[in-house]
Amino acid sequence: MKASEARWGGGVTLLLFLFIFLPLLAVLINVVFPGFFFGKFEYGGFGLVGEIFHRPLWRQSLWNSLLLALGAATLGTVIGGALATVRARWNFAAGRLLDTAAWLLLIAPSFMIAQGWVLFASADGLVHQWLGWTWATSFIFSPSGLVFVMALSKFPLAYLAIVAATEWNVRQFGQAARLNGAKPFSVWRTIELPLALPSFLAGWTLVFMDTIGDFGLPAALATVYKFPTLTYSIYSAIYQSPVRFDMAGVLAFYLVVLLALAMTLLLFAVRRSRFDFLNAKAVRTAQEKPRHAWAYNGAVGAFLLVCLGVPIGSSAAVSLLKRTGEGFAANNLTLEHYRSLFAGVAGDHRLLGYLEGLYHSLSIAAVAAVFSMLIGFVTAYVLSFTESRFKSALQLFSVVSLAVPGVVLGIGYIFIWNQKWLEPIGLHLYGTPALLVVAGIAGAIPYAVRVQMGAFGTLSGTMLKAAAIQGAGVFDRMRHIVLPLVRQSLLMATLASFGTSIFDLALASMLKPANYSLMPLVIDKAFEFSQYGYATAATVVSCAIVVLLILALQTAGRWLFRRLDRNRL
Repeated sequence: MKASEARWGGGVTLLLFLFIFLPLLAVLINVVFPGFFFGKFEYGGFGLVGEIFHRPLWRQSLWNSLLLALGAATLGTVIGGALATVRARWNFAAGRLLDTAAWLLLIAPSFMIAQGWVLFASADGLVHQWLGWTWATSFIFSPSGLVFVMALSKFPLAYLAIVAATEWNVRQFGQAARLNGAKPFSVWRTIELPLALPSFLAGWTLVFMDTIGDFGLPAALATVYKFPTLTYSIYSAIYQSPVRFDMAGVLAFYLVVLLALAMTLLLFAVRRSRFDFLNAKAVRTAQEKPRHAWAYNGAVGAFLLVCLGVPIGSSAAVSLLKRTGEGFAANNLTLEHYRSLFAGVAGDHRLLGYLEGLYHSLSIAAVAAVFSMLIGFVTAYVLSFTESRFKSALQLFSVVSLAVPGVVLGIGYIFIWNQKWLEPIGLHLYGTPALLVVAGIAGAIPYAVRVQMGAFGTLSGTMLKAAAIQGAGVFDRMRHIVLPLVRQSLLMATLASFGTSIFDLALASMLKPANYSLMPLVIDKAFEFSQYGYATAATVVSCAIVVLLILALQTAGRWLFRRLDRNRL
């Protein structure tokens, strides 16, 4: 039994190593041996790492990334913490809307959110035409404004982390302290703050990691505001002449170091978390009806209008305008941009074909979702129900995969899969759609593993042990016991992987084959050439198609499961 478990554990560990850890390792090796992946084995030392302090663009990229990540993490945690505290304590109508909006912002591609803000606040944007707020441009297109925009799109990470921590009621400790004479501030400082601090720290760290690895915001801003960050400078180093793999490697190295420091802080926060108050007397936090519910609904509704309504509403509005600068008047409304998506773009160098990009993106995302679901299923099984000696490595790779940005993964793939010696054995994947599938699998595995581990946590290992004693192998236990019990979560994991793979701008930009169109590139190129109507129409139609596909597949899956259940009876 243990030999079989070891084979399954070793297999998925090898796949995660190839897909996730090896590219990360390649980035670190390239810093010390700059020519290692290009046929020159020369020790370069760590001198190149220090170059960042002598090169203005490198230094500015590092500074901007740190400024943006620290500011967004702090402001996002303040916003997320305040909303989570209110949501946990009070029951009001806009509360569920807040939960839904948090998930929407979490899965929405950041470059689409950033493009919405650019359309809203640029010099000829909607805020100028409709409200005449000229100060909005100078505010949004400044470091403080970018921190504000990023905090509004990343706060859900802190919100969800803190909401989860408020599930259990700890007020009895405060009431006991008050009975012993403690003042309110002492109760908050000595009881409530220490219990809540790890969740705030975890939320801050998650926002920091997601922001510093973000590629969408600097890519969307590149046409209107120069704000180089580590991720965008890595991309520029590879796709501008002359190609600078050394520069990309050094900047990626700093990005990895910063993420490693953040991960350390996150692990520290998790270990500092205290659960000893969860005893037999523990009770869940009961939400109460606030006295002035209208005030809570109004405040949360206004906040959601800003963080979600502005970017999405701006994109939807621009997609219906003939000319962006002439306002939302009846004679300026059109559906021409939607028609042009399906009419072809032959001869127009500013646009990429929509239907071709949509087909490629959906195909690659579908294949990546199926394989990531299978790998995630086996990984979750090995972590949950076996004593495989590879569990530690699997745990490490699955956690690391959560933090590695697409840009770092992309440059690592270029180093690994662009080797000439791979050509004779048919594994020279760089420049082929196959590498996009591999990258899609790597990007989707974290979601597939986490979703399925949540479902596996409700299963008892007793059934599996009994089956093993009766001679059932690992494959039979997975197929006949675990799969029927978690098939619903398996479907959700597949759909989540599918949805997150379609709009990955960083991997699409770095790994696309020549003359190959993908949906994120269709939108980004049109935006880059100021074809805002085409870009926003493509955004609206693509999002609608993806949502409808996910809903249809979910409905079809449930119907299939019910039919299978009826056939068994």
